[in-house]
This record gives sequence, structure tokens and C-alpha cells, in this order.
Amino acid sequence: MAGSLDGKTALVTGAGSGIGRAASLAYAREGARVVVADVNVEGGEETVQQIKEAGGEAILVHADVASPEDTQAMVAQAVEAFGSLDCAFNNAGISGGRDRLLTAEYREDDWDRVISINLKGVWLCMKAEIPQMLKQGGGAIVNTASVAGLVGIPGTVAYIAAKHGVTGLTKAAALEYAKSGIRVNAVCPGYIQTPMVQSIFEEIDGFEERVASRHPIGRLGEPSEIAEAVLWLSSDAASFVTGHNMPVDGGYLAQ
Repeated sequence: MAGSLDGKTALVTGAGSGIGRAASLAYAREGARVVVADVNVEGGEETVQQIKEAGGEAILVHADVASPEDTQAMVAQAVEAFGSLDCAFNNAGISGGRDRLLTAEYREDDWDRVISINLKGVWLCMKAEIPQMLKQGGGAIVNTASVAGLVGIPGTVAYIAAKHGVTGLTKAAALEYAKSGIRVNAVCPGYIQTPMVQSIFEEIDGFEERVASRHPIGRLGEPSEIAEAVLWLSSDAASFVTGHNMPVDGGYLAQ
């Protein structure tokens, strides 16, 4: 049975773990050739290995999304390896820190780091991806935003600002390239069971239970549940969807 992305090339940043790894596996399952991009080479290699063991095709690219040179080279390597770039999932990101500092207390170096990776990094990836997709006559881009890109959460000012920036960037780019055949959307996950989130839970007693209770479904999400939304937004099944910031949040934003 043919997959929904047979013959296409998908690029995933932050693919060495969590949501990025789950999305990479989902793309491969649907027939895409996957470019696994991450600064974490060991994690990226594990993702590539899992794809190959499942019968898929993938390559690893070491890339820092905050680097213009790395993001341009990442796309060039994808095209060199597979001949095209049809889907891009700009997912790489970091947390806003564990200190839960208020706006006036937030450290400038932490602000710069979070904005550089979580917002500027998405823009740099799109800046590299869009020209290639224009050459090909179209493509699909999905960015990772967050419920934190749609509401405010105290104590995470840089993360909130970055993710709100991603939702705005997604809308602006979608309007700019809609007539060129490039669809641009974002997923807005709630709290998902990823290594990054788990590391925070381990440092704050009772935090996991409090976070889970914020979702009406009563639990955290799984990376695979976000991956399925990404897969749909990347496929022709979502051909009339662009500029959409899609919550995948267990009902978090319905409250």
C-alpha cells in the first residue's frame, strides 16, 4: 500500500529525540526520505538507525538552527542527497529555563539564547527552505509553536515571546507564499512527554502531576500524537490548510 508521502523528501530539525524523532519515523512510515537534522549527533544517529531498521531511507545532517550557514547547508545537503525538499518540519527548540523567573528578573543571556533558537532558528530554516520549494513549484512547511504561542504563562517570558513569534511568522509566511504552492502551518502542542519536559519534572516535585491536570484529557501528550498532526499538515490531505496554528493539547486551550 502506497504511503501518503511516497517519493517525497522531508526535513526534520530537532530530530534526535522527542517530537522530532517521532515525526521522522512517521514521515518514513509514509514513504518519505527523511533528512534528520540535529546538533545532537548521537541522538540523530539513533533516529536514522530506527528509520532504516523499519525499512525507510534517511540521512543525518549536523545543524545548529541558530546558524545561517548551517541552515543553508542543511537544505543543500537534503537536495544533494535526495533531489528535492518537499516537506519541512522546523521543530528544534529549547526550554525557557527551569527558574520560572518573572519578566523583570529574566536574564538577558537566557533571553537571547531562547529567542535565537526558538524563533530566529525557525525563520532561518524557512529562509533556507522556501527558495528551494519555490524552485520546485511548492512544498509544505510545519513549524513547532506551542500552547505557549497562543496564551500567556507566567515565568516563561522568553519562551512565550518566541512561540508567539512562531505563530505570527507562520501566518505571515503562509500569506506570502500561498499562491506559490507553499503551505505554512504550525502545531501548538500542550505538555508532551519528551526528554526535555521530563528533565524539568525530575527537578520539581509534583510538577508532572500539576501539568497533567491542566489537560482535560487528564494526561500528558505523546510525541507520536504530535507527529500525526505534523504528518497530516504535510500531506495532500491538508491541501486547503495554510496559516493555521493547530493546537494538539488534550483540551488545554478549550478551558
